[in-house]
Amino acid sequence: MSRIFHWGPLIAISIIKFVSLTTLYYFGKWSIPLWDLKSLLNLCPYCFLIFTTLYNLFIAIFNGPGYVPKNWRPANAEDEQFLQYCYRCESFKAPRSHHCSKCNRCILKMDHHCPWINNCCGYRNQKNFFYFLLSAVIGSIHSSILLAISLYRAIYFIPNVNNKYIYITVQGLFCILLSVGLCIGVIIAVGGLLFIQTRILIRNRTTIEDWILTKANSRKRETSFVFPYNLGLLDNIKEVLFKPLSDGIVWPVKNGCNQYTLTHEQILQKKEKLNNSTLVRIVSPYNGRFFPLFSQGIRVCLSFPINDDPRLQLEVGEEVLVTHWNKRWLYGQKITKNPKERIKGWFPEKCAVVLIMSNSMDTKECRFDDRSDNSGDYNDHEKKE
Repeated sequence: MSRIFHWGPLIAISIIKFVSLTTLYYFGKWSIPLWDLKSLLNLCPYCFLIFTTLYNLFIAIFNGPGYVPKNWRPANAEDEQFLQYCYRCESFKAPRSHHCSKCNRCILKMDHHCPWINNCCGYRNQKNFFYFLLSAVIGSIHSSILLAISLYRAIYFIPNVNNKYIYITVQGLFCILLSVGLCIGVIIAVGGLLFIQTRILIRNRTTIEDWILTKANSRKRETSFVFPYNLGLLDNIKEVLFKPLSDGIVWPVKNGCNQYTLTHEQILQKKEKLNNSTLVRIVSPYNGRFFPLFSQGIRVCLSFPINDDPRLQLEVGEEVLVTHWNKRWLYGQKITKNPKERIKGWFPEKCAVVLIMSNSMDTKECRFDDRSDNSGDYNDHEKKE
């Protein structure tokens, strides 16, 4: 139940409850009797949308994305060279899996960590997450139409089938307008997320794999990189929504590719990133707050990274391996004696001075060509490193 008692699911459930009850209440005022054919054609689909939205929300929360088994390693020991090792989970990362710092587990086919379901979206719950988004958007459009009809009938004194008029109090008007506003917000915000999920679904990718593929295509190479999991439009949709051919570990791939085509590319990208990384030493402390107004100044606060990545709490003398940059902010991993510790996050650039930098980089400006992601240990060193 700890998955439910979180601000994300609680807000989502509260919005669904408020909008649906307001819609059903005023729909019942002008659509009488409810067993009339026109009423049923509105009521039954709307109730079905409420059910599917809540059902898929709870399934996405409770089923979870699926996790890489503890101490997992490939059956063939020679294949370990093509996989990354997770020190936190003490196992190799299966193809398409990434470590989530919030769930503290390696997630099968990780797409992203979603606060609205207080869980990751991945192999086991991607289908339910997609249906939740789809039902929420369609249900919000339906609610907006029904509430607009109710408001129109009340304003222009249009009676229902029993020749009774709808009267809306000030409180009722507030509930209707608030519900319509929430519906519009859901249509815009959730609709945008639905568009992204639809796009990656028909390509059989994840948002993390989208970024990996972008970097793969930008790297210097003799031949173009082939994404191994794109099986074609129909097979991609079937793989996610209907009949998955994978167990979360072994995946169907295109001809000419193998299970480690993408994981090997990740290792090469990581080596390239480490070659371009920068070692810095902290010269002024940072308390780890998102808005360090009094300690770092207004300019640092106004340019803070817009994401939910953690912030590093740092003391003078500590060292950080920096791999990403943003205006006045750096992202990196704190150097510790414990190899299992992966303390990563953002911190103000003014807190650090450069110790070691790649020759290909400008030591004066300390700029970086990569960006932060939410994949946790996706950027970890190899086991032998």
